[in-house]
Amino acid sequence: MKIKDLRKDFIDSLSELYGLEEARSFFYLLSEYKLGLQRVNIALELDRIINEEDVLYFQEAKIRLLYEEPIQYIIGDTEFYGLLFKVNQHVLIPRPETEELVDWIVKDWQSINDTRKLKILDIGTGSGCIAISLAKALSDADVYAIDVSEQAIEVAKFNAKYHEIDIRFIHSDILEMNSLPQKFDIIVSNPPYVRELEKEEIQANVLENEPSIALFVSDENPLIFYKKITALAKEGLVETGALYFEINQYLGVETKNMIQEYKYEFIDLRKDINGNDRMIRACNTKNIINE
Repeated sequence: MKIKDLRKDFIDSLSELYGLEEARSFFYLLSEYKLGLQRVNIALELDRIINEEDVLYFQEAKIRLLYEEPIQYIIGDTEFYGLLFKVNQHVLIPRPETEELVDWIVKDWQSINDTRKLKILDIGTGSGCIAISLAKALSDADVYAIDVSEQAIEVAKFNAKYHEIDIRFIHSDILEMNSLPQKFDIIVSNPPYVRELEKEEIQANVLENEPSIALFVSDENPLIFYKKITALAKEGLVETGALYFEINQYLGVETKNMIQEYKYEFIDLRKDINGNDRMIRACNTKNIINE
């Protein structure tokens, strides 16, 4: 089969479900991953013959996409904060909003003139994207990462090894922990925060494929993880440390008010690039605040 025929069949089959532009983007992503061809190369090699093995790969990928499996799971990796991460059905696909959270932390702490080694804890690490990105950007830090899923930790360990980052992984349910392993300068978490009532807003490919344990909380107690982590951080942060959360956009004020109950002196609620309440920082000193 010629590449021009492969492209036409692939895009025509997916256009009704995804739209023409997204179907095209899927084809070019798979072409770069499987064939090593970028879009410009394909335009110059439309009559190139594709071998049967590669044709079969595209056919299988097309079927998985028709079942609304995320393209990142089909390829097996995705980019986050300029780094490549392995992903599968055991971990959430990293979002741009989480990149904004990481960037906030990096900008806060890169300017700190301190000779001590930073200690960082990522709670609910998933693929390890937050922990590894921070370890890369804030070099020479001691980084710990906790997750309740053994399968997620295996993915995160693979990503840490790939990026040559030493991270101490802890398999534990944060809701069952009474204390943290030591005191930290930075505690960060992107915990489950989507309420059951918000499921109708979630795309089908997310609902059917990404791990629900990392996404959903009950309508009755939507801040369960935030309350627990905030309480642990109150004792688990050094005096000059800071707590960072990614949050439910509809519960920004409620989350900030809850954190205020724990007597943090400075609490900042920040919007993401789309104008939604998305991040919170809590600390007791102005030493890291760079506005």
